[in-house]
Amino acid sequence: MTTTPRVLGGRYEVGELIGRGGMADVHLGHDTRLGRQVAIKMLRSDLARDANFLMRFRREAQSAAGLNHPAIVAIFDSGEDDSTVEGPGGTRTTLPYIVMEYVDGQTLRQKLSEHEQLEPAEAIRITEGILDALAYSHRMGIVHRDIKPANVMITSTGHVKVMDFGIARAIADTAATMTQSQSVVGTAQYLSPEQAQGHNVDERSDLYSTGCLLFELLAGRPPFTGDSAVAIAYQHVGEAPQPPSVWNAAVGGDLDAVTLHALAKDREARYQDASSFRADLENVRLGRRISAAALGTAAAVGAAATQTLPQAYAVAGSPTAVQRPVPSSRYGNTAGLPAVGYAEDEEPEKKGGKGKAALVTALVLALLALVGWGAVTWFGNQTPPVTMVTVPAIEGMKEDVAARTLATNGLRGEKATAASTTVTEGDVVSQDPGSGAQVPENTTVKYVVSSGPDTLTVPDVTGFDKDAAREELTKQGFVVSGFQEENTPDQQKDKVTKTDPAAQAVVPKGSKIRIFYATGNVKVPDNLVGQDWALAAVALQNAGLSPRKEAVDSDKTPDEVLSVDRAGDVVKMGTTITVKVAKAPTPSPSTVTTTVTGTPPPPTTSTPPASPTPPPTP
Repeated sequence: MTTTPRVLGGRYEVGELIGRGGMADVHLGHDTRLGRQVAIKMLRSDLARDANFLMRFRREAQSAAGLNHPAIVAIFDSGEDDSTVEGPGGTRTTLPYIVMEYVDGQTLRQKLSEHEQLEPAEAIRITEGILDALAYSHRMGIVHRDIKPANVMITSTGHVKVMDFGIARAIADTAATMTQSQSVVGTAQYLSPEQAQGHNVDERSDLYSTGCLLFELLAGRPPFTGDSAVAIAYQHVGEAPQPPSVWNAAVGGDLDAVTLHALAKDREARYQDASSFRADLENVRLGRRISAAALGTAAAVGAAATQTLPQAYAVAGSPTAVQRPVPSSRYGNTAGLPAVGYAEDEEPEKKGGKGKAALVTALVLALLALVGWGAVTWFGNQTPPVTMVTVPAIEGMKEDVAARTLATNGLRGEKATAASTTVTEGDVVSQDPGSGAQVPENTTVKYVVSSGPDTLTVPDVTGFDKDAAREELTKQGFVVSGFQEENTPDQQKDKVTKTDPAAQAVVPKGSKIRIFYATGNVKVPDNLVGQDWALAAVALQNAGLSPRKEAVDSDKTPDEVLSVDRAGDVVKMGTTITVKVAKAPTPSPSTVTTTVTGTPPPPTTSTPPASPTPPPTP
């Protein structure tokens, strides 16, 4: 049995569903006219009757259609589906769609879910690609306003593609948009302070969001987290972020400085354009000095203010080998010796042949002694040739293997021990001089061996099945003290939502950990009455629920929420919640008044007329 594929605009065949967002579904498609694979983004049918979502969807097509850059997902076409969707009351609604470039790959959010943290070099490469796209869109007058991992694609060949300009606006129009809507657009974890406060935005707001994204690539978590979007927004406005190196030891001081400079609260204090942000990242990657502004920001928040060249993403230069100084001697050469002979005014001794022979013999012996002493002094002062060797990399080796490796390379070892939470007991933690250095043979290399951790970092088991989380924590050296349920939309039923102490907390070895896991239930928000329908729908979706709009006659503002079904109740995630919103009352039929000209007919009555009253009798 075959099914005829749905065709849009007479040329685009709609295939399987390959993506789903809060506003639209994305299908694999085929352009029958050009014979190429495309992606077709269609507004969800339950939102197609809402003017706000229609406006956002159409704006995306308009904003991105004029952008032509290899790091931006291309828009090929847009239109409205001729086959309409039945709405309430028998109305029919047309579904708009956008035809886009099909990208074979995965979103950056999916990549982070697989790897948690990225190597600094990879994080820099991806961020540079995003900044290339933003530099171009800003030159074209478009601010994206929603940079986040879910809106960045990584192709199968590793290229970066920025997508979803659904809430993008022209730079000249952003102030009016924010003021008129009086609502905050964007995603809480990546919201700039000016967005969180409802102020006008510009290209520097995109750079702050990119800084948040870079932070998450390096640290495995956003710079600010909280129980609600409001709590996170407050942190964006008033709290300073910690350097990403707190969560990732591979991040050096210069990359910390660049990230923190992008996250400056005052837009005048952060990077002013995408090109300068990208230039500093390139400097980090190539081991060059970063900008003074970035170093100043890092120093102001107490991070390392000096440039470093971590081995993860820059090649350190080999230290200069210093040879031992040549020891000096009292007489460096024969010019410093006293003169040999006798004074000019000394009268020669008048002696016989024997006296002369004795004198000659003494002079010869003196000369021989002098020559011998000079030879010994000269050759004794010459430094034997120095053999230089390369220091091997012994970090991560077992202690005995490291000692043998140093001896094999003609070096001596000097061991010290120290506690380490990241290196296995008995393995080398660090070495001095570092690997690759050129040093004289028999130089002593100092190295530190791990004695094991005295503290541990709580691993992030969010999203694990609760039993699997217990096994992982036990394996890491913790004691699971118990489980606790909580109603949350963040995870599916029986999946871990958080731990106490929280992930990444540093605690003593053997500490007790409590695991929180999702019940699969969520609480219906009870503060939506009086809000606009679009905001209420987003709030319900964020709570893990499916909103359904029901318009009723009311004297309230159109689309104002009148009531929310089961508000405050705890229900299963995904439950459909009916939201009654106001609509203008339907006019009732008016009373028809007929105007009659001429003499009106006598009234019809069933009561006989009264008899005339006789005149009074005189």
